[in-house]
Amino acid sequence: MSVETTPETVLTHLNGGRLKPLYLFYGPDDFHLEKILEQIREKAVPESARDFNVQVFDGEGGVNPGHILDAARSLPFLSGNRLIIVRRTDRIAASDLEILIPYVKSPVETTCIIFVAQKPDFRLKFFSSMRKQGHAVHFKELTDAQAVPWIMASAREMGLNISQDACRHLHGMIGNRSRALYTELEKLHLRHGTGKIGTPEIKELSIFSRMYTIFELMDEISQRGKARSLSILNRYLEEEGKDAAFGIIGMLTRQIRIIFQAKELMSQHVSRKDMAKKLGVPAFVVGKILGQARRWQEKDLEKALMLLYQADGSLKSGSQAPLVLENFLLSI
Repeated sequence: MSVETTPETVLTHLNGGRLKPLYLFYGPDDFHLEKILEQIREKAVPESARDFNVQVFDGEGGVNPGHILDAARSLPFLSGNRLIIVRRTDRIAASDLEILIPYVKSPVETTCIIFVAQKPDFRLKFFSSMRKQGHAVHFKELTDAQAVPWIMASAREMGLNISQDACRHLHGMIGNRSRALYTELEKLHLRHGTGKIGTPEIKELSIFSRMYTIFELMDEISQRGKARSLSILNRYLEEEGKDAAFGIIGMLTRQIRIIFQAKELMSQHVSRKDMAKKLGVPAFVVGKILGQARRWQEKDLEKALMLLYQADGSLKSGSQAPLVLENFLLSI
């Protein structure tokens, strides 16, 4: 009988410094899955040695199983462990996955391979073998009983002072999807900081979207997601009106300057805690800002600021706000 490993057990392995050589991460709660993957990347291999010992493969475009095996059998360099992440494993051909089965039966102890799949077919020999040997980790959606304690724990991590009744009300509004719940908690933090949050604050949450939407827009711009960026922009203009265009330009300008600062602080190896203070942002936002900063070159940030300056001038001269902002997004 196959026995699956829980996400909490994986964290126990990680915190005890004894990750198993193999895991299969799968299931609908991709938010929880990605959070644990991030923790593993942060803790399993020292930052100074990650370039040599962390490797990511993606099954979307086809992966040569021999390359995965070569990476797995390589000795760690300047670290006690190697970490390999194979994303979208369920997109890899069954015949290629079968080549990996002998390794599954006898893995290298100094390498941890994490196979990630949204919906693995356990009728296939590879996935069946992973599950039978106890390597499968199922990331299930929160149950009704788990949701409120999860909201309270996540709120505490952010520094939110939220009541249990407020957590229940938020659960009633959003449901059991951890990503959606976390998004709403981020909005609450941006609006209320460490202030007390009760049911009235949850009820008014639906009308608070300005700051979060700008951050969301900046995230898509950083990823060069033009279609999604335009969608967020149009949604914002519909909610706030065309007069909000100057506000959008001001907030995007501020966000780009923060990214500029973040890149400089990264080069100085400033800790995330100190970085939050210097940037003037909540600590939990720093990771996202760093993610944005890694996607930008300084010359591109300078270009973005120039385009925003030109957009501001166009608006002041009477040009139509939607066209000006859409042109900015398409030009960046």
